[in-house]
Amino acid sequence: MRFLIPNLLDMTRPAVDPASDTEGPSDAPPAPTRRRTSAAVWGALAIVYVVWGSTYLGISVVVETMPAFLSGAARFVTAGLLLAGLLAWRHGPGVLRVDRRQLISASVVGLLLLLGGNGLVVLAETSIPSGLTALLIAVVPALVVMLKAGAGERPGAGALCGVLLGLAGLAVLTLPGLSGDVRIGGVLTVVAASTLWAIGSFSASRIPMPKNPFAASAYEMIAGGLGCLAVGLVRGEQRGLDLAAFSARSWVAWGGLVLFGSLVAFTAYAWLLQTAPISLVATYAYVNPVVAVALGALVLREALSWPIVLGGLIVVGGVCLIVSTERRG
Repeated sequence: MRFLIPNLLDMTRPAVDPASDTEGPSDAPPAPTRRRTSAAVWGALAIVYVVWGSTYLGISVVVETMPAFLSGAARFVTAGLLLAGLLAWRHGPGVLRVDRRQLISASVVGLLLLLGGNGLVVLAETSIPSGLTALLIAVVPALVVMLKAGAGERPGAGALCGVLLGLAGLAVLTLPGLSGDVRIGGVLTVVAASTLWAIGSFSASRIPMPKNPFAASAYEMIAGGLGCLAVGLVRGEQRGLDLAAFSARSWVAWGGLVLFGSLVAFTAYAWLLQTAPISLVATYAYVNPVVAVALGALVLREALSWPIVLGGLIVVGGVCLIVSTERRG
């Protein structure tokens, strides 16, 4: 574990295998684009696949005794400051230097991803199961395709079918809320979180972000954490706050979220957004739910009703169709 974060901070090579690059005269015809995804990209994806799949379980345990937004604020600010410190130690303070536009862009993305996306997920998990939350989040790739279409990129037939499947699965997944088995407010909160996360992910590659993706990640986490702090204070989560009432189980889960969920996995995700095709990055959305549902059932004994199983299968199928179609394009 001691070598994992320094290795992440050194992932500054291209996202494709350098062996695929060829040298030749400038007037030579372009070589066929047979680029292979690098080992660094697959390593970062593996981290996001496994670690983020387990964060839904961690969040459920944290909110058992900790306030939703204030615990998120402490998590993200702590992780952001740790990452900034690691960057300054490893590469010098200059690596954190950004201009005003880059700082604003990183802050906006951080607020969308961490306050809007993750913050609402934390809030939702106070009322709905972690597995259902993960399955609802899995519609993010479908929302990204819709955003790309709105920006003028015409999706192919396969991607369009995937979006329709994802939305159909989303409709099935809302049935537990409509039937009263879970709180519909929690379901709608996750839908809003998915939308904001998709907007943040889509925007990250289209606005002037800090050149160093890890510096961008640090600023995003600090901005998102401060946003969570503001919302938590407005909600009055500080009233009657008693640290002694937080269980050891919640503290362990919170520490795991800081170290693995934020410092390691979110850093890997921020690097992937600026380095790898977003259609490839989006594949995490059909791996995370499988991990989350399995852990929720095994550890928290969460029930797997037929709408959750059927809707989850439909959503994952739609995401697979979207990703496979876009990667062929």
